[in-house]
Amino acid sequence: MTVTTSSGAIQAAPGQTKTARGGGPGAPVGSRAARLTSFDPDAFGRPSGREEEWRFTPLARLGGLLDPLPAAEAPGITVSGQAELVTGSTRTASGAGVLVPSDRISALALAHAGITHTVRIPAESVLAEPAVITVIGPRTAGYAHLVIDVGVHAEAVVIVDHRGGGTLAANTEIRVGDGAKLTFISVQDGDPDAVHVEAQAALVGRDASFSSVVVTLGGDLVRLTPSVHFAGPGGSADLKGLFFTSAGQHHEHQLFVDHQQPHCRSRVTYKGALQGEHAHSVWVGDVLIGANADGTDTYELNRNLVLTDGARADSVPNLEIETGEVAGAGHASATGRFDDEQLFYLMARAIPEDLARRLVVRGFFAEILEAIDNEQLRDRLTTSVDALLSQQPPTGEHV
Repeated sequence: MTVTTSSGAIQAAPGQTKTARGGGPGAPVGSRAARLTSFDPDAFGRPSGREEEWRFTPLARLGGLLDPLPAAEAPGITVSGQAELVTGSTRTASGAGVLVPSDRISALALAHAGITHTVRIPAESVLAEPAVITVIGPRTAGYAHLVIDVGVHAEAVVIVDHRGGGTLAANTEIRVGDGAKLTFISVQDGDPDAVHVEAQAALVGRDASFSSVVVTLGGDLVRLTPSVHFAGPGGSADLKGLFFTSAGQHHEHQLFVDHQQPHCRSRVTYKGALQGEHAHSVWVGDVLIGANADGTDTYELNRNLVLTDGARADSVPNLEIETGEVAGAGHASATGRFDDEQLFYLMARAIPEDLARRLVVRGFFAEILEAIDNEQLRDRLTTSVDALLSQQPPTGEHV
């Protein structure tokens, strides 16, 4: 049985070639099971913007990332905490075995990164404090390749903090060993001119637990493509995200949860707020339940709060089911304006309007921020959201 549901029709671009991975022959047109994956950048060709995976992205603002960078710079990467950092040459195609690029930029970044930064959490270890990886964007443009390897039955919190400017194409591979627990927090808080395109791929082992919190605040254009695959039954993935998109910014999150193992669980909850002219957010959530993934339990949710006129939020949940033996599967998406009744209620109790607006937005984001079990980072992000909310939205420069 094959069931495909989505918020809108999906069509393959004219002349587009699909290579099956997971779904095989007979997969629906536009199915993630039939999405091309390759280590060869030329296998993808240059996107035209008509392809399903590129139709929301302003290609002209990608900072030249669709072609090999002529003089790529490595970003600055440092690690604090108990985790071990190892640097070496970029892995071969058969190395870590977590990420197989599904778009041209990811393939280019993997081919040209030059250096791989690997953070290892030894088996059976429990980190007493988070491992913090700070990534400072290149002065002009560059590539990055990060591997996070969590050993069997280990437990850790890893924070990746992206800052600075420039143009960066990156790949992050995450391996969670059998019975291990990893909380992965990715913060995108770059300079106003920063361009950041990154594929994040996680492989979750048998009876392992993977929790992800993605926070996107800064940058001119940010395009993230997180994906989760299960290496054995009993795995769990909890993916949360927060984005605040201001005037002229483009924030895009395209997720893929690939259930090919039985009795695994996944939950996706992303929330975004938009403010200002030409603020544009994109959320795409693809969940594929394979024919052998009996007992899968999955749900994905996206909520968007539009604070001003001139902002646009695109939300596309997709659910593909190839077996009738599922424990649960569903998705929901909603985009709405600021709740004037909540604002009136608070102001009627002598709370100033600016504080009332902050309280409403804080309440909207509370579920995501509470998932960050690091008080210093949580306070910093809350302060950043408050500061963005208090700004007078300028006129956007992009159309």
